[in-house]
Amino acid sequence: MYGDNLYIRFDWAIKSILRDKANFDILEGFISVLLGEEVKIEEILESESNQDNERDKFNRVDIKAKNSKGHIIIVEVQLTRQLYYLERILFGTCKAITEHIHIGDKYDQVKKVYSISILYCDYGQGDDYVYHGQTVFKGIHTGNDLLVNIKEEGVIVPHLPREVFPEYYLVRVNAYDKIPENPLDEWMTYLKTEKIKEDTRTPGLQQVREKLRVLSMTEKERRAYDEHIDNIMVQNDVLDTAREEGWAEGHEEGLAQGLAEGLAQGLEEGREEGRAEGLAKGHAEAMAAVALSMRQQGMNPEDISRFTGLSIEEIRVL
Repeated sequence: MYGDNLYIRFDWAIKSILRDKANFDILEGFISVLLGEEVKIEEILESESNQDNERDKFNRVDIKAKNSKGHIIIVEVQLTRQLYYLERILFGTCKAITEHIHIGDKYDQVKKVYSISILYCDYGQGDDYVYHGQTVFKGIHTGNDLLVNIKEEGVIVPHLPREVFPEYYLVRVNAYDKIPENPLDEWMTYLKTEKIKEDTRTPGLQQVREKLRVLSMTEKERRAYDEHIDNIMVQNDVLDTAREEGWAEGHEEGLAQGLAEGLAQGLEEGREEGRAEGLAKGHAEAMAAVALSMRQQGMNPEDISRFTGLSIEEIRVL
């Protein structure tokens, strides 16, 4: 059913190989399957390397493209769990909108944005592996959708707000655990295991089998790729350990605080606050450990900053 060939991880490919126009068909296939409509990428609007400041580097956009309707599509790969991630993708979406409307333009130039986050980390709790969100306006008494009149090509036509406001997709790779039953499942299998059915007809995956074989990489590319995999393994191990230790420490501190207050409510609040503080502390320590490991392996501070979210100054004092 599955071939013996190994295929390059998508999070690595999207940072390098898939930026080549000749490989757009892979991204087009994935986005088309996810959105349920054919997507043709016209151009890459910006890359991770040309951000203006450290905040932009932290709010990393890996792929930003347009579909055939002129809508902006953001595809982002997130390897590690970060605090305020929802705020981060909101910021990225708003930035995409404002960057592509010029001063003096009418608001009809605002383009709809699709934000697609591919999460290789345990983010959120839920029983599904893909979540979709959009803005809707419903009457608080009737439950009916609001229709807004918009002028298109000289004609006034009604629109639902969700046709204008951004849409968000959170693809939780680690949460996928099933036998593929449809094209999206086949993509999820590849994202998680780098395995592809030999007889696949799923858009994009046929091209992956042709272009993203590990064996076809040059020696230099293989070394860089192996280092990437090693960094992920080290990072995940450190994060798991820090998360467990942070939870235990936070739980104990919260319990002590709650007992000192002598109230049942104080006990519960102390536990929750202690757990949150412990997790935050554990996350910070984990990122510092990962950054130190990366420095020891010769990675430059700018790349480490993009990967961990730490500032250049914090990295240099490690």
